[in-house]
Amino acid sequence: MWGRRRQRPGPSGVEELRARRREREAALRKARRQQQLVSKRHLWEGTAEEDGQGGAEPVGDSLPEDEVLELLRGLQRGSEDRSSSLCRLRQALRHKETQQTFVRLEGSVRSLVGLLTSSLGELQLGAARCLHELSCGQPPVPEACLPATPYLLTYLAGHSLELTELCLYTLGNLAVESQAVRRQLLRQGIIPVLASCIQSPHEAVLEGLGYVLSQLLQAEEAPTEIIPHTANRELLALGALPALTELLLQLAADIPPEPPDGLELLVCPVLRCLSSLLAEPSGAEGQLRDHRLLVALFLLLQSLLPQQPFLVQEGLWLLNNLTAEESFFCSALLSLDLLPALLQLLPCSQMGSVLVLTVLCNVAHKGPAYCQQLHQQQLLPMLLPTLLLPDPGVVGQCLELLHLLFLHWPEAAADFARQDGHRALERHQGTPELQERARALLGALGAPLAAFSP
Repeated sequence: MWGRRRQRPGPSGVEELRARRREREAALRKARRQQQLVSKRHLWEGTAEEDGQGGAEPVGDSLPEDEVLELLRGLQRGSEDRSSSLCRLRQALRHKETQQTFVRLEGSVRSLVGLLTSSLGELQLGAARCLHELSCGQPPVPEACLPATPYLLTYLAGHSLELTELCLYTLGNLAVESQAVRRQLLRQGIIPVLASCIQSPHEAVLEGLGYVLSQLLQAEEAPTEIIPHTANRELLALGALPALTELLLQLAADIPPEPPDGLELLVCPVLRCLSSLLAEPSGAEGQLRDHRLLVALFLLLQSLLPQQPFLVQEGLWLLNNLTAEESFFCSALLSLDLLPALLQLLPCSQMGSVLVLTVLCNVAHKGPAYCQQLHQQQLLPMLLPTLLLPDPGVVGQCLELLHLLFLHWPEAAADFARQDGHRALERHQGTPELQERARALLGALGAPLAAFSP
C-alpha cells in the first residue's frame, strides 16, 4: 500500500525509540497539567439568539476607545436602554483589544459592579455576563474584576440558576490568575460558599462547582492553604468566635452617620467568618452568648443597607446560624424588640425574604412561648402580603412558618382565619410544589381549635 516498505529498527534502535516516546509522553503530560491549571472556560449559556450569533467568535471588529467610552456613559447615565448597552458591551468585550480599552477607562468596572447589585434581574445578568467576558481575558484584564468577587460569592446562594452559573465560572476563571487572587477568594469565604452549593439540585450548578474546585485544588498552595479542613476547629479552639464578635461590636459602635467607602470590605468577611464558624459541628454551640451581637448586627445592616444591599444576605446568614440551634438568640431577638427591624428586611430581595422567613421559622420551632410572642408582635399582618408574591421559594417558606405557628399557638390560626387568610392560601392550591402545604393549612383553618393543640 505504501510506495516503499519501512525499515524496521534494530534492537538498539527500538530502545532508543521507546526512550524518546516516554520523554515525549512525559512532556505532553506536563504540558496538559499546566494547560489544565491555567485553562479558562467561556460560558455560553444559550444566548445565541440574544446576541444574534451562534458561535463563540467575536462579532465584527474591536471598538475604538470613543465608542467604548460612549457605551460606558450609557451605563452610568442610568438611561432606560441600559440592558441593550450591556448586551452591546458584552459583544464588544469578546475582543482582547476592547477588553484592555474598557478596563483602562476610569470607573468602568465599578459601573459593572454597581449594576451587578441592582434590584433588576435583567441588569444583574447583563453585568455578570460582561464580568464573565473580562474574566476570560488575558492578564491584567481579569484582575480588574476583583472588586466584584464579594458580590459573585454572595450571589452563589441566590435563586437565579443562570446568575449562579455565571458567578461560578467567573470565579473559576479568576482563580487561575495568581496566588494573590486565590488568597483573596479564600479570605472572602469561597470554600464555605462552595460547600453550600453542593446541596443544589441543578446539574449546571454542580458542574460549575466542580470547575471552580478543580481550579482551586490544582494550585500549588492547595495542600497547605486550601484543603486543610481542620482549620475551623483550630480557630474555635483558639477563641476565634469571641475575637470576631468583639471586632463586630467595635465596628458597630464606631460607625459614623455616613459610613465611609470600603467599610463593607471589612464587615463582609467578618460576617462570613462568623457564619462559617457557627456552622462548624465540632463544638461551636455555646461558645457565643452575647445579645450585643444582635444589636451590632442590625446597626450595621441598617447603616450599610442603602449603599451595600448585598450585606443584608450576609447578615441574615449569620442570624440564621445564630438562631438555628441556640434558643438564647431566639429569646434575645424577641426580648430586645428586634423583630420589627427583621421584618423591615422582608421585602429587600428574593433571597433576603427567604432568609428572614427562615430565621422566623427557627424562632417558631422553639415552641409555644416563642410562637405566642411572634403572634403578639403582629407577625401575621406582615405575612399576608408575602403569600401574594409569585415566588414559590418565598411562599413555601412562609407556609412552613404558618404551619409552626398554627401547631404551637392555635390562637394564631384563629386570628389568621379572621383576617381572611384562607383567600391567600387558596391562590396556591394549583401550584404543584405548594398545593399540598396550602391545602393542609386550609384544612387546619376549618378544623376546631382543639385540633391545633401541640
